[in-house]
Amino acid sequence: MNPRALLEKYFQDNQQGLEIVYRHSRKVADKALSIAARAGRSDAELLFIEEAALLHDIGVARTYAPKLNCFGNSPYICHGLIGRKMLEAEGLPHHALVCERHIGVGLTARDIAEQRLRLPLREMSPVTDCERIVALADLFYSKKGGELDLEKSTDQVRSDLLRFGQEKVRIFESWLKEFSLDSGAEAPAPSN
Repeated sequence: MNPRALLEKYFQDNQQGLEIVYRHSRKVADKALSIAARAGRSDAELLFIEEAALLHDIGVARTYAPKLNCFGNSPYICHGLIGRKMLEAEGLPHHALVCERHIGVGLTARDIAEQRLRLPLREMSPVTDCERIVALADLFYSKKGGELDLEKSTDQVRSDLLRFGQEKVRIFESWLKEFSLDSGAEAPAPSN
């Protein structure tokens, strides 16, 4: 399976959107692989994590996200669900679940109802370790112009998640602990 070729298929005639999503997804994949390797995941899991991370935002191709040069009919919040449908159609049901479950630290049925999101009323939160690893890695990177290559600090991720409630920060903290990442405040970078 070639993730880049699948992205090209769905971002047909949208080279700019493809490059933004691919650059972001490559950063997420590299971070996810680093987390997974530290966690002692098998070679098969590492391959799956890399593929799933490269494809986690494929659904963006069919959303209305002008800053990403995408002009589909669906709101951006639907990109996980759309990606799931795309990858299921490609015969990739496990990759498809990563797409649906990667948004933030996951969307609960309660989140969907309370925020009146245009999504089916069901749980869309990571279940497996591989799903959590991709979702965790995704939190550290933005698709915003000028920020594609910048990794956020854990404090920045906490601040981003706090807008959605303390429970989302608690989940993030539990993932940091689960995957042996520093859950404390960011230490300053060593000086040269």
